[in-house]
Amino acid sequence: MKVCTRRPGVGLPVAIAIAIAASVSSASHAATPARDNDAANDVVIRNVRVFDGTRVLSNTDVLVIDGRIAAVGAKFDAPKDFPSVDGSGKTLLPGLIDAHTHSWGDATRDALRFGVTTELDMMGEVGRLSALKTRRESLARTDEADLWSAGAAVTAPGGHGTQYGMKVPTLAADGDAAAFVAARVGEGSDYIKLIIEDMSAYSATTRIPTIAEAQAKSAIAAAHQARKLAVVHVSRLSEGKSAIAAGADGLVHIFGEPGDAAFFASAKKHKAFVIPTLSVLATMAQTGEGRALSEDARLKPWLAAAQADSLKATFGSATPKPAILADAIANVRALHAAGVDILAGTDAGNPGTAHGASMHGELELLVRAGFTPSEALAAATSVPARRFGLADRGRIAVGQRADLWMVDGDPTRDILATRAIVTVWKNGYAVARVQPQAPAAAPIGAAIPAGSLVDDFEGDVATSPMGMLPAKFGAGWMQTTDQLAGGASIATLKRENGALAVSGEIKTGFAFPWSGAMYFPAAQPMQPADLSARKELVFRARGDGRNYSVMLFSGVQMQSMPSVKPFVAGPEWTEVRIPLSGFNGADLSRVRGFAFTAGQPVGAFAFQIDDVELK
Repeated sequence: MKVCTRRPGVGLPVAIAIAIAASVSSASHAATPARDNDAANDVVIRNVRVFDGTRVLSNTDVLVIDGRIAAVGAKFDAPKDFPSVDGSGKTLLPGLIDAHTHSWGDATRDALRFGVTTELDMMGEVGRLSALKTRRESLARTDEADLWSAGAAVTAPGGHGTQYGMKVPTLAADGDAAAFVAARVGEGSDYIKLIIEDMSAYSATTRIPTIAEAQAKSAIAAAHQARKLAVVHVSRLSEGKSAIAAGADGLVHIFGEPGDAAFFASAKKHKAFVIPTLSVLATMAQTGEGRALSEDARLKPWLAAAQADSLKATFGSATPKPAILADAIANVRALHAAGVDILAGTDAGNPGTAHGASMHGELELLVRAGFTPSEALAAATSVPARRFGLADRGRIAVGQRADLWMVDGDPTRDILATRAIVTVWKNGYAVARVQPQAPAAAPIGAAIPAGSLVDDFEGDVATSPMGMLPAKFGAGWMQTTDQLAGGASIATLKRENGALAVSGEIKTGFAFPWSGAMYFPAAQPMQPADLSARKELVFRARGDGRNYSVMLFSGVQMQSMPSVKPFVAGPEWTEVRIPLSGFNGADLSRVRGFAFTAGQPVGAFAFQIDDVELK
């Protein structure tokens, strides 16, 4: 196995380049460049329709030597033993570039199965930045997509990006933004991401800290001084206008509220690009886009169990809000009409998305926003390559890295044809596209007793060795707080007067604080229980009048984001009835836990629950 670190165009002898250029422009036969001893990343693809990143070439041949594209166009002479693939009736495309992801675990492997050969991570682990650069410069065989990363984002203490349980640097209110950016550049960030977010797009009451306008301007200027792109997370029209006025190169989300002519004109004037992430906005809107992808017969066999679960998961309001997605699509339509560069990105890593698979949904959403299929494909290939300076990918052209994929049919006419994947090549090597196997530890959840009563909290019971309060069935009850993710909130549980008394304090120090009680329906904590035959969660509640939540955790793996339903605990006992079908995205055959919790605002809380049933 060889490793080649040549950059695009470097190392191709002038005579070979001239011969290749001649073969592309005419039907003459070009001499074949010399090959090394590894034939596995050599291939000629014959008689294939090519989308080269900007245009369609019919009945074309593509020659790959040593993991790079050596010729595109007319019939080529090749050695008799040269590997050949018949592309008749198929379309060859540049590897997809997902321009907004959060990539960890198996993300880059999952992405590659679906033709995504490059991901742009918009906030990730700093310690891996050097290794990522080494890997993506190599032409060795790999089963992973290449990854670029912003590293740590420019965010405020307690701001968005601090809620995921990992320690991240933050920019204090009186902090030096230029010095903060210089530190990120020193760590190896490929571009600089800023976060302007106070949660006002999602809540009438919850607010979190965010960086000041002057800090944003200073950070963007410092990024440009270091020859780095500056991209900005926004959720509101006002934030988008402010970021572009401050000199941002691009926005990494579009907002789910109506834009205006001034914003569209400003984006065009400043030559800013936008990565709409319509896939994750569809999750917030609860329009079912992710679930539909998970059931597509062309994609479903290639989804790992965790990917399928993630596509079915949801977050945000429990009530569908289709206007969020409709407004976002209208904004993308207007930006596209104004001539603003749109880059396809999914925000994969969030509920309702899956690395690789969601790019096919994002392409469909762009077409829904008025793009032709070819324009949508360009938004996922040549346009992000151009805007992020990825010089050796995003196009099918001489000297480019042979990151390719081939599909049945013509996605330049029918965008859904991208899902009929035949072959993926990474660095010229055909990827071993093996269907994922369901993990052995992920059967349907264990059966639970026939009775519906979870707990009436009568009588004295001993706390288990694990510190849990037993229930009528299941592992029982225990406290849960944001201390699991670095927060400071506290909770206490006790059986009191025939009820479960839950009290504590929501404290600052975590962006999305919680505190309360967790119930595990299976015999062991966090293990799945099969509640598919149950229809309703019923309980009585009373308390201090605050708004509380029931969070349902489910799936093959513990969901990173649960499905949530609200309830109020007022001064009088009140019955709460929640249909289990109302927990959007939940897998009722694998329910891992119910959490009864307080959230914002900060301060003390107290409530009681009683007569909990799963009917």
